[in-house]
Amino acid sequence: MRCVRGSMRWKPRSRRANSMTGGEPKLQIHVIPVTPLQQNCSLVWNDDTKRAALVDPGGDVEQLMSALAHFDLTLSRIWLTHGHFDHAGAAAELRERTGVSVEGPHRDDQFWLDLIEEGAQRYGVPGLRNVTPDRYLDDGETLEFEGVEFKVAHTPGHTPGHVVIYNQDARIAFVGDVLFAGSIGRTDFPRGDHQQLIDSITGKLWPLGDDMTFIPGHGPVSTFGRERHGNPFVADHITGYAGAAKQAPDAAEQRTSKRYS
Repeated sequence: MRCVRGSMRWKPRSRRANSMTGGEPKLQIHVIPVTPLQQNCSLVWNDDTKRAALVDPGGDVEQLMSALAHFDLTLSRIWLTHGHFDHAGAAAELRERTGVSVEGPHRDDQFWLDLIEEGAQRYGVPGLRNVTPDRYLDDGETLEFEGVEFKVAHTPGHTPGHVVIYNQDARIAFVGDVLFAGSIGRTDFPRGDHQQLIDSITGKLWPLGDDMTFIPGHGPVSTFGRERHGNPFVADHITGYAGAAKQAPDAAEQRTSKRYS
């Protein structure tokens, strides 16, 4: 599987995943950057049923609705990884227009969901709205989409209620702003916690496997293995993960690494 902005074919790699529907689910993912912050909203759909999920619809509702129409899709799921406006700002309007429930993030991010309009105004982004999810997500829960099960990991640090949504069989994870290619999420927001973020990455993400491809909230896709090798914040030689000999981080490399909002 090759993950790029735009469309990519995606399908489970194991018999267990295939047996969920009695055949091989034909799922695709299309990444749509939204808002001036270019947040990666993921459009996931089943080729056979034409039913779709949106992960982190942060804004640009008309663009998202146009994408659904372009691929002849019916929206059936809205999933949020955390409460920042560029990830959740379009959820309320999409729910209103489609009748689809909003699921996620963890309830500890509700205060951020209540500040969407304020944050959007500060950045000059019109039309975004506060939202209360129909369902909060907890660590270890399961989300079902078109016969495929996605798991939830509670990953606080960037925000207290951040979650990661992933499928082990397909080796794909939607990580929001926890981890980026060559960087990690900011922790200078209210209730952000740098050490908690590092612990979430090493304790919840790395055990999923080096070959897990992840779609971050901003920037290009990567794999957990690539970040364990070279990320200036969470490479094994920085964190000591899996018994690696710890070295001091390169402060200059960290300073020049892109830290997304």
